[in-house]
Amino acid sequence: MNWDQIKGQWTQYKGEAKVQWGKLTDDDLDVAAGHRDKLVGRIQERYGYEKDQAEREVDEWGRGISNRP
Repeated sequence: MNWDQIKGQWTQYKGEAKVQWGKLTDDDLDVAAGHRDKLVGRIQERYGYEKDQAEREVDEWGRGISNRP
């Protein structure tokens, strides 16, 4: 699944993102609104991650939701 699809179905995936990154608030997820770069930024802020680490986690999460039946 690409990020255009994730963005289009963000309301469905927002809860899963909250489970994955529990420190993100509902406001954080609303601001991200399925935009990969905004989600990476929010994860960096909340977890103190370097950009590369946050990008890896987001990409891995995106692949995980796309591999579901």
